Amino acid sequence: MGGGSSGGPRVRVRVPSKVNLFLAVRGLRPDGYHELVTVLQTVSIHDTVLARLDGSVASAHPAARRFMDLAFTQEAGPDVPPGSDNLAVRAARQLMGLVGVGTAHRDGEAAVPVTRLHLTKRIPVAAGMAGGSADAAATLLALNHLWGTDLAREELRDLAAELGADVPFCVTGGTALATGTGTATAQVLCRGSYHWVVGISGEPLSTPSVYRAFDEVGTPSEAEPDAVLQALRTGDAEALGAALHNDLETAAFSLRPELRDARDAFLERGALGALVSGSGPTVVGLAESAQHATELAGRMQDAFDRVEVALSPAGGPEVAVD
Repeated sequence: MGGGSSGGPRVRVRVPSKVNLFLAVRGLRPDGYHELVTVLQTVSIHDTVLARLDGSVASAHPAARRFMDLAFTQEAGPDVPPGSDNLAVRAARQLMGLVGVGTAHRDGEAAVPVTRLHLTKRIPVAAGMAGGSADAAATLLALNHLWGTDLAREELRDLAAELGADVPFCVTGGTALATGTGTATAQVLCRGSYHWVVGISGEPLSTPSVYRAFDEVGTPSEAEPDAVLQALRTGDAEALGAALHNDLETAAFSLRPELRDARDAFLERGALGALVSGSGPTVVGLAESAQHATELAGRMQDAFDRVEVALSPAGGPEVAVD
């Protein structure tokens, strides 16, 4: 199914990526995860998830959907898992199990109703910008609407927390302070808009490998997000640039030393601040204005495989019914 396929009811969700403006790793928890304090903000590089019911079940009684099948297609490239390993598919299966969709089988009947998911990616893959988490959040929102399950956002966030650390934030978007493994979030005040140059590497970097490297080369941090939160409250881009912080940079640099050079190049070429986003390998530089961001992007073309200009905060997922 392509993005323009015809059929029954369709719900389209456009979901933004994220950047970690602050990330401190407090240490390893007894459950094997890392204790974090992080400030997340959505950025205007988006993925789109389109969910559609086959025409044959568009008017069917809701009880018929107990026999629902799921089909997933993508315009995302070879680095994105195509099937059950994809976080969007896992999110759909999770919601199916919760609300009783697709949990029964009809013996002897060939025609099985189908919900079709189609993913169009713009967020880079395994890049520290929550691309997979954003897709999972978009899927939960799209299917909640498509199936008429009427779960509240808070219920979807609880379900999202079972899928991954960034997924609850991606359900809501905006700007948030997250603690624990990253699933406990609280919205924080943000005034103004911020202009970013996003430096994207064509070679992904897996989050688990970065955390393993942190356990080898990093140390638990006592850094606090106060300076970042104050800069956001006052809309002070210069103060925000000076306060950007990511404990995982040490680990990312140990795996990919060229990322340190790219981060430093941002600063040398006029960025207010720069850091690795999340677990990397994306590196972002904060600009003074939209015009400065365009100029800075031009200066950084040689340092990355792809460079984009983006704006934050980018709000939350946008849900539209076709």
